[in-house]
Order: sequence, then C-alpha cells, then structure tokens
Amino acid sequence: MLIYTGGTFGMVYDEDGSLAPFNFSLVIEKIPELQSLDLKLTVISFPDPVDSSNVDIEHWQAMAYIIKDHYEQYDAFVILHGTDTMAYTASALSFMFRGINKPIILTGAQIPIGATRSDARENLITALEIASTKNGKVPMLNEIAVYFNYYLLKGNRSQKIRSSNFAAFESENFPYLAESGVKIVFNESFMNTHDPQQKLEFYPKMDPNVVVLKIFPGITEEVVKSILNIKGLKGVVIESYGSGNIMSWRWMEELLRDAVSRGIFLYNVSQCMGGSVVQGRYETSKMLSDIGVISGHDITTEAALAKLMHLLGTERNVDIIKQKLNVSIRGELTVV
Repeated sequence: MLIYTGGTFGMVYDEDGSLAPFNFSLVIEKIPELQSLDLKLTVISFPDPVDSSNVDIEHWQAMAYIIKDHYEQYDAFVILHGTDTMAYTASALSFMFRGINKPIILTGAQIPIGATRSDARENLITALEIASTKNGKVPMLNEIAVYFNYYLLKGNRSQKIRSSNFAAFESENFPYLAESGVKIVFNESFMNTHDPQQKLEFYPKMDPNVVVLKIFPGITEEVVKSILNIKGLKGVVIESYGSGNIMSWRWMEELLRDAVSRGIFLYNVSQCMGGSVVQGRYETSKMLSDIGVISGHDITTEAALAKLMHLLGTERNVDIIKQKLNVSIRGELTVV
C-alpha cells in the first residue's frame, strides 16, 4: 500500500509554471518505471494532502489507523511524506506500534516529481523495492524506516539535517539499515528480525502536553520559568550542551527541582547530532541526576518528543514512565 499524505513529492508544474498538487492516484502515469517492479500496488491519498509543516498528532493517528486497519491485507506500506517533519512522524509511528513484522517505509523528495531533476522517482522506486524484498519467505525489513538519497535509516533514529541537499537525512547514532547502489546492500546485523510469534499491538494515544527547552548562553530565569509553568505541562525535553550539561546557576537548579516535584518529567537530550548524554560526567550534569532529570542517552529530539507523548498517553504509573524513558523500548536509544 502506497499512502500519500502530502508534501513536495506530489507537486507538478501547472500551465502558469506554479507548483500544485496532482491527483496522486495517477502516480503510475507520472512514474511508469513502477510497472517494472511487478507489484500489486494500492495507492491511497489523504483527502486533503497536508504540508508536513502542518502535520500534527491527528495526522500521525490517521496514518497509524490506515496501517492498522489494512495490516493483514498488505505485505508492506510506503508513506509519502513531506521532509520537514518526516523524522517526527517516523518516530511517532514507531511508538504507536509494537510487534511490527512488515516493512513500513517513509520517503519523500526535496524536488517535486514534476521537476526534471527531481529525486522523487529514485526515492519512491527504491523504497518500494526495499519494501518488497524478502529474506527467504519473510520480509527483509520488519520495522519503521526512512528511505532517502540511497540510504535506509531506522525511523526513530533519523533526523533531517539539510534543507538544500538531496542527502537531507542522517542517523548519526545508529548505522544505516541499507545502502542502495548497483545493488541494495542490507546491514542485517542492525535490522529487526522477523518474529512470527509477535502480534501487532497498537497504541494510538499521544499526549501533546510536552515542550522542548533548548539551553543557550544568556537564557533567562523568566524564560525558563514561563516554560516550566505552562498550564497542563507534563513533560519537557531539555536540549542540553554536549554530553548532557547545563549551567549550574542556582535559579536553574531550583526551577528544575520544582518542576520535578510537581510531577513533570524532564528528559535530557544532547543538542549535538552525534554522541550521548552521560549525566554525571561533569559537575554541571551531576546536578541533573540529583534532581531527578532522566537521561535520554543518544536519543534524538524528535524521538524523545514522540516517546514522551506516547508514554504520557498510554501509561499511568509514574515509575513505569521513568523506567521506560531511561531504556530502549523501540530501538530508539542506546544505553551507554
């Protein structure tokens, strides 16, 4: 099943030379090479395709329900998605499902399909080829992934790091799952294995009451206080320096300690694309452990937000939420 949600991919030039969406059910006419893949392809589209900058929890849930409702009918799913929030969606979907035994691949394009130099064709054709690849009688891929510019990335490890380059996505803290060249080479040792005993579990609830607090030189007490006192706030992703450090100012410590005492989950991730949070390596991060800030290890900000939304939406036990934040539940982090 090919699911078109919107984004740059499905644009063509109209008579005035402007970019406009086209009827995506006619995708095979735009990409005749798809016929050579020998696939039985069902193409569906969101009734109102959405720019990925407008993607919200409801859109994640809509994609998830399409997959859940058709899971037994199809061998694989490819989702066409705008690039700006693709990593967020891949992370969110990875937490909404447990026990995936089929390929679910997100892909898109930096240049519309209607443009001469578009990367849309290669991304879609290879994503479909990977989705249909078997390892014996079972799928080669058994998880949610992002395919872009010759590389297959683990979905909840991916990040968009470039806006003006075909190589838009990277996975700094996790190896590529596959590389497309003359042949598609799979990195099987880092891919989820097929488990026929595992049944698909579905967790559509996501709690939006989370926020990102990015630490920067000169951040003021008023700014931090206003964020930590947002009405209804339940979780904060703290984007700290390096391996998990923040300033050791007294007012910062007091505000964070107060937030923890009010039951707000503080989740520490690094601003760096590569590397891991190691709380306690420096004195400035030891304070965070003492307060009760939870280390996100090498998780991405995108995955950290999705994980908080998922756990706050599905779990009621505070201790279980803390425990699951600190470990990998969908392959989203590595505990150092």
